[in-house]
Parts: sequence; structure tokens; C-alpha cells
Amino acid sequence: QGVFVSDISSFEAIEFDVSDHIATLTLNRPDKLNSFNRQMAEEVASAWRRVREDDDIHVAVLQANGDRAFCTGIDVAEGVWWYHLPIFNQEDPGVILGPKSQLVWKPVIAALHGLVAGGGMYFVNECDFAICSESATFFDPHANGGVVSALEPMGMLARGVPYGEVMRWALLGSEERITAETALRIGLVTEIVPDDQLRTRAAELAAEIAARRPQAIQGTVRAMWEARDLPPTTAQRHGLSYTHIGNPGAESDSRTNKRAPRLR
Repeated sequence: QGVFVSDISSFEAIEFDVSDHIATLTLNRPDKLNSFNRQMAEEVASAWRRVREDDDIHVAVLQANGDRAFCTGIDVAEGVWWYHLPIFNQEDPGVILGPKSQLVWKPVIAALHGLVAGGGMYFVNECDFAICSESATFFDPHANGGVVSALEPMGMLARGVPYGEVMRWALLGSEERITAETALRIGLVTEIVPDDQLRTRAAELAAEIAARRPQAIQGTVRAMWEARDLPPTTAQRHGLSYTHIGNPGAESDSRTNKRAPRLR
């Protein structure tokens, strides 16, 4: 998929900051409605790698610059960049853009505003939860262009959005708009805030999570994401194993005054 940018100071299509155990990834192509191109995709993937590997980061916030849009999908002017690869080496861009596809088991909060269209759902679908501003509007332009819409609506289904709502979004094209209120009703977002309070509220939620024991938070995230794909009994066994891995052992046994063994 290309060489990942390793030096975050060289990012242009995104901004990336870490403070108080919170990583903030900001899409930074507002003049292009934060549509993604190859450069943005590679920078986003590099940022997710940093979030994954840096123990100082406990939680991440995903947001976007500009007043008009969070993300409107792929930059159609630049087009698809992966078709030159051999057919079996081609990957959907969601594999690059999504934090969970990059094995980020730290919570990611999406702060959505303005237009959230088509491939912009790659970002939303792999966040752990999303909040939005009153201006947020969701739609899918694929049908207008006679293009199959598959992976983005599949991701919405996996988030628990009702099938009928997903299909209205995918089949009716740009004319069908999901408002912030509808997004809240169908579970696409968990909260609506005034536009000028979106980033503040996302930072507040992130700070609450960042203050928790990181091993417990990360174990919870991984167990829940894996449970979406596994049969219930297998998911339960995985969940139990993560409690053994991620939970601290008792500080001491009250009867023997000896340190209890750590659960593994």
C-alpha cells in the first residue's frame, strides 16, 4: 500500500498530537472536504501505528478541520490509487484507515461534524463510539454514481445500525440524508452537542477514559470487538482469558499476608 510516513512532524494531510495520554488525530484537508487520498491514508495508518505502540497513549480522538465536513470519502479528483497493484494484493482502503484494522485496541472516539459521506464511514465504523455536532449529516453518494456500496454499509450493520436504516442510506444516494437526530435514534452516534462544543466534549470523554487503568480499558475494547465476529461460546472464552491477562492480582491474601499470584 506504499511506504508509511514514520515522522509525524512530516504529516500534511492530517494533524497528530499527544497530550495527557490522549492522541488527537485531525483530518486536515478541509479545502477538499477532508476526502482521503493516498497521502492521507498512509499518514493515518502511521498515526494508528503510533497509537498502537506508544504506551503513553491511552485513548484517541478522531476529528476533522474545517466547518463543512468531517470526511466525504475518497478524493474522486485523484481517484483510486491501488488498482495498479496485482489483483490479489489490492486491499480496500478501510484496511488502512480504520484503527481496528490496524490492531489498535485502545479506545477511539469519533467527533463528527458537517458532511459525513460514503467512505467517511470507514473512520466511523471502526471507532468505539461517536458523538456529533448538530450540523452533522450522513449520506452515501455511491448510488448516484452507479457504484456498489458494500463495505461501508456492512460496517454500519456491524455497529448495530438497523438493516432498514442502513439500506435507506445506501440505496437512496445523496438525496437521503441522515440528520444528527436520526443518527442518535438509530445508534450511529451516542450524543449530539452544539457545533462549538464538539471538540471540548470529545476531549472531556477522552480524559475520563485516559484516567482509567489502561490494561483494563484495552482488554475491554479487544474483547468486545472480537465478540462481534465470534460465536457466543468462543467469545465468552476469549473474554474470560482477557480478564486473566488484563486484571491485576489481589495485592495480598488476607489470611496468609502473602502476595497472591497474578492471574495469567
